Amino acid sequence: MRVGLTLPHYDYSFGDGSGPISFSRVAEVAIDAERQGFDSVWVSDHFFATLERFGVDDTRYGALEPLMTLAGLAPMTQRMRLGTLVLSAPFRHPAVLAKSATAIDRSSGGRLELGLGAGWFEDEYVGFGYEFGSVGERFSLLEETLGYLEALFDGEPASFDGERFRLRDAFNHPRPLQEPRPPLLVGGKGGPRLLSIAARYADGWNAVWRWTPESYAERAIAARRAVERTGRDPSSFRLSLGLFTIVGEDDDDVRRQYEVNAARLPNGVGEALSLETLRDECLAGTPDQVVERMTRFAELGVSELIVCPAPVWFAMPDASMVELFAEAVLPRLRAI
Repeated sequence: MRVGLTLPHYDYSFGDGSGPISFSRVAEVAIDAERQGFDSVWVSDHFFATLERFGVDDTRYGALEPLMTLAGLAPMTQRMRLGTLVLSAPFRHPAVLAKSATAIDRSSGGRLELGLGAGWFEDEYVGFGYEFGSVGERFSLLEETLGYLEALFDGEPASFDGERFRLRDAFNHPRPLQEPRPPLLVGGKGGPRLLSIAARYADGWNAVWRWTPESYAERAIAARRAVERTGRDPSSFRLSLGLFTIVGEDDDDVRRQYEVNAARLPNGVGEALSLETLRDECLAGTPDQVVERMTRFAELGVSELIVCPAPVWFAMPDASMVELFAEAVLPRLRAI
């Protein structure tokens, strides 16, 4: 199993009240992650974030732009994959996305992982003047974006006719180092339409942040069936799973780590998910318990875990917990 790490790239991410997020701090975490042996690092795609979903106020927290962040990390790292988890398809014209992705892939030596999704956070759409639309409309735009990228990356001259986007004898030069393109993941909850889109256009499906093996098993079966309907081999389709993660040396240390997170994150966020909920629906426990849990997911076909070392997305209140994970868990997951 491959193991990645989410990067803390929001104002709240470090939980130390140090002010606006900076690229230099994110870069330090990425460089450490490579030293610790993680296979990849990942950034999300929001103009700003709120934590209202965790039962707190509507404070807007700043964020780093994902593609520029990965472009900056490319020359600072050597081995790790650099991924988006996930880009909102409506935010970028697919031609600009293709050129940006190609540039990052080339500058990183062929290490880009391109995750795309339909988008979900209405406040940022309204705030920045994007049409939010219905779920169906956003899925249609995601599907058209993927079709456009397929046409542009797969051959030239490239032509494509969609409702929003068109290609007329276009080409993408220089080419990405990964041919015909960087690996594509589609991110989402895994409903029938999303899995159909992923099976048609992508190399895999990513789901986050709260899953039990039982609930995931249903969607994994559905994903395999969607891939089979396209005529592809389901074993070639990647199942990628991101989980909120709390790990401690023993049960007392697990609780201590949970309490450290609760104390350092914005008021109320750390307690929004109880430790028991994190154990049941995420990834919390001792190294042995974490490995046992991920073994169950591996049996369902999961080949990649993306660790979010907090009970909220893209945060890292305690770097020592990441060190413990890297030392006591990561080598054992690689053997699954």
